[in-house]
Amino acid sequence: MSILSFRMTQSTLPILQNYINGQWCYSSAGEYLDVVNPATAEILAKVPLSTAEELNRAAEAAQMAFLTWRRTPATQRVQYLFRLKMLMEDQFEELASIITIECGKTLDESRGEMRRAIENVEIACGIPMMMQGTNLEDIASGIDEFMIRQPLGVAAVIAPFNFPGMIPFWFMPYALACGNTYIVKPSEKVPLTMQSVFQLIDRLGLPPGVINLVNGAKETVDAILDHPAIRAISFVGSTPVARYIYSRAAANGKRVQCQGGASSTLQRLRVSAANKNQEQGEDR
Repeated sequence: MSILSFRMTQSTLPILQNYINGQWCYSSAGEYLDVVNPATAEILAKVPLSTAEELNRAAEAAQMAFLTWRRTPATQRVQYLFRLKMLMEDQFEELASIITIECGKTLDESRGEMRRAIENVEIACGIPMMMQGTNLEDIASGIDEFMIRQPLGVAAVIAPFNFPGMIPFWFMPYALACGNTYIVKPSEKVPLTMQSVFQLIDRLGLPPGVINLVNGAKETVDAILDHPAIRAISFVGSTPVARYIYSRAAANGKRVQCQGGASSTLQRLRVSAANKNQEQGEDR
């Protein structure tokens, strides 16, 4: 049986849900987008453009959960990630197939993407060692120094369309292992992969509110950028959107990491360097 479990409309199209405070819930949004298979143009599902109010509910749930989650020992927090890793291995082929169906990649590329996602979960399981602090006696006369790493609070990822399975896992497992709570906003173009992943997360028994999924588009993104409870934001995508997210979130006092342009920048540099070398060869 598929790990996807959606309510079916009269037209038999699945309606995707949000996952807020440990519960699946249907959006109150009045607007939906089609999720389309790029290879066949088949409509796969309807994704809601969730409202700012729904994002606010997720942020408030995450903020409440943070109070106890941050006090949960790191050795206990990573046990959930160990279980997630095993569930993702069990559903590896299905998750890869979903990426291919909604994103248009070859199946081998989708498998590679999911393998990178699982590897990030594995690495995050080492947080009890990686998160340890340091100390130094007599750094100056009569002064000892010590450093500890503490969780920040509620964090969020705004994920792109081209890697729906991998990129959320660049950030989410580390945030959870370090004691933060989290909100995932998948791309509205390819939301099925995260919907499937959260079906697995729902089986972990995490405390309600520790991790949340909110579908949507610009209104949802703006709510993430503006909500005072969200302390940190990660984004991967185009450079213009990265600039927008960085400037608005930073103006609201948030920690922001925006990777704009992705590998295209490196590719352009390589092409430019190759052209320059060719020109120099012709000059000779």
